[in-house]
Amino acid sequence: MNIPLWQLTAAQLVAGFREASFTPTEALRACMSRSAAVNPRLNALVTLDGEGAAHAAEQSTARWRTGRALGALDGVPVTIKDNLQVLGLPTHWGSHALGGFIAERDELPVARLRESGAVIFGKTNVPEFTMQGYTDNLVFGPTGNPWNPALTPGGSSGGAVALVAAGGCPIALGTDGGGSIRRPASHTNLVGFKPSRGRVPRGDGLPPIFLDFEVAGPIARSVADVAAVMQVIGRGPMEEGSSPNARVLFIPRFGDHPVDPQIAALTRAAAQGIAGLGHEVTTAQDFGMVEAVNERWSLLAQVGLAWLVAHPQELPGRPFDPSRFGPVMQANAEAGRKATACDLFDLLFEAERLRTALSRLFDRYDFLLTPAAAALPWPANETHPTRIDGREVGPRGHAVFAGFANAVGLPAIALPCGFVDGMPVGMQLVAREGADAELLALAGSIEQAYPWQRFPEL
Repeated sequence: MNIPLWQLTAAQLVAGFREASFTPTEALRACMSRSAAVNPRLNALVTLDGEGAAHAAEQSTARWRTGRALGALDGVPVTIKDNLQVLGLPTHWGSHALGGFIAERDELPVARLRESGAVIFGKTNVPEFTMQGYTDNLVFGPTGNPWNPALTPGGSSGGAVALVAAGGCPIALGTDGGGSIRRPASHTNLVGFKPSRGRVPRGDGLPPIFLDFEVAGPIARSVADVAAVMQVIGRGPMEEGSSPNARVLFIPRFGDHPVDPQIAALTRAAAQGIAGLGHEVTTAQDFGMVEAVNERWSLLAQVGLAWLVAHPQELPGRPFDPSRFGPVMQANAEAGRKATACDLFDLLFEAERLRTALSRLFDRYDFLLTPAAAALPWPANETHPTRIDGREVGPRGHAVFAGFANAVGLPAIALPCGFVDGMPVGMQLVAREGADAELLALAGSIEQAYPWQRFPEL
C-alpha cells in the first residue's frame, strides 16, 4: 500500500492488519510520527503515553498474528479528550485548579475502547472546564486549526479534531454538551457524532457539571469509523438500513440569528444534494421553537461550575483550587452562584416544552438539516466571533444550531459539505431520540455519494 499509514481510516487500518499488510505497531509509529510533526504548530496533543501505547500495539499485533483480534478497533490508534479519565494519565480539564491529577481508572467509554483493543496514545486539549466554543486555556495555550493554524478549530473538542484532521490518528473520543463535538468537526472537515442521551453509558469520570446533557461520542474521518466506535462504547446495535425516501426538514436559520452567507450557500447546496439522492427535502421558512432554550443554555454549565466549587469533595483526594480559575471561569462560577432555583427550573421547563414540540415535528419529518455552525473559524486566541454577516453576536452566536439537541437528548451528526477560502464547512443532521442508527445510515449514504476525505497541507 502506497498511502502513508497515518492517512488511513480505522476501517482501512483494520483491513491491513487482517491481510498482514502492516501491523498495529507500524500504524502506531506512523500516527505518533505524524503527531510529532504537526503538534508543534497545532498544540492539539497535551499528554502522550508512548510507552503504554507501544505495549498495547504489540499486544494487538500478536492477536492479529494468531487470529484472535478483538474486533473492528483492535490496534487502531485513538486519542481521548482531556475531560475524560484515562488510567495513569493526568487530567487537567483545561484548568490549573485541578493540578493535573493522575486518573486512578478509565472512564467507562475509555475502558470500553481499551477492552476493544484500541491503542490509546494520548489526550487532547480543551478550553477550561470544556465550557467554551474555542480551545485555549492557561495550562497549555491555544490549539490551532490544521487548515489554518492561526484560526481556531472550535471547541470544546478542539484538540481532538485538530489531531484527527491533521492525520495524527484516525479516531478521537470527545464529549458534546452544547455542540462541542459537532461544531469543531465542521470546522475541520470531519465527522462528529453526538449520540442520543444515555446511548453511551458514563461512569468513573469527572463530576458531571453538565449532568447527562453532555454525552461522549466519536470524531473521525468517515461515518463507518464513527459507527465502529459506537458499536464499542454505545448501547444497542448501530447497523440500520437507510431509507430511500426520508423526509428531511431543511432549516436554514434559527429565528433571526445571522449565518455566514457562504455557510448558508453551502448548506443549501447540501440540501439540494440530499434531495438528489431521492429524499424529500422541505425548507422551513421560519423556525423559532428553540429560542427559549438557546437564550438560557449557558446557565446549565454556570450552575454546574458553581456547584463544583461548593462541592470540592466530588474530587476526593485531589487538588482543587478555584482561586486558580481563569477570569472567564471566575465570572461563570459567580454567575452560577447567583442564579436561583427558579432560573434553573425555567431552563429545564423550556427544554421539556421543546421536547414536546420537536416530538410533534418528528411525526412529520425523519431528520432535520441545519448548518453545523453559523460562523467560519476565527482567530485561535479569541473566545468567539463578535460579528456574523455584519451583525454583532454574543459568545454563542456561532453555536445557535447546537444546544437544542443536547437539551432534548437527540442524536446529531456533523458532516463536511464544502470549503470557503480554504476552510471547511459542515452541515448538521438531527434525528428523533433513539434513532442513532438511522441517522448514521443516512450520513453514510451521503458520504458515499459525496466523498469528502482530504488532508490539510501542514
